[in-house]
Amino acid sequence: MDIALPSFVQIIEFLGTFAFAISGIRLASAKEFDWFGAYVVGVATAVGGGTLRDIMLGTTPFWMTDSIYLLCSGFALLCVILFSKHLIRLDHTFFIFDAIGLALFTVVGLQKTLDFGFPIWVAIIMGATTGAAGGVIRDVFINEIPLIFRKEIYAMACVIGGIVYSICTLFDLNTIVIHLLCGVSVFLTRILAVKYHICLPTLKNFDDK
Repeated sequence: MDIALPSFVQIIEFLGTFAFAISGIRLASAKEFDWFGAYVVGVATAVGGGTLRDIMLGTTPFWMTDSIYLLCSGFALLCVILFSKHLIRLDHTFFIFDAIGLALFTVVGLQKTLDFGFPIWVAIIMGATTGAAGGVIRDVFINEIPLIFRKEIYAMACVIGGIVYSICTLFDLNTIVIHLLCGVSVFLTRILAVKYHICLPTLKNFDDK
């Protein structure tokens, strides 16, 4: 019997699911959620952006056709339970996993949108939605101001990744190479923005005198 191997995009999607689930569950544990509550936050973080993307693309949300994404989130919960002492002690655990998930899901969102025949500018928007929307849902669930509404470079990192993706397509590069360059650009943008305190200007309150 032939066994269908996952595609490169599917592998990215699995890794992104795990990374985002870890980031959500890690924050839920800091808020002392119970196991089920933490799992819900992890799942919402992992599939929230992709669900919104698929609804706008007019297709069935990806996790409803394959249970592996829910199982992957469950595995992330198990990892946090088993290695909670190590993860909680690592101050940068949430940040690193969130940056990885942001990069991977941006790539998935871009590619899936292009596969549906939409132009690159729509793909960039969908890539940012796939990457950032899950984090918005996570932050709402744990009663925090979503990262994309703060000064930090978050969703803009996805946009930069989309621009890199579109530029790479002009040079007729291999698809896997384009995916890697796009993902790395998102990840590095997020890392460097936090490391060097690079942020967007805030909108001033014009009522202040």
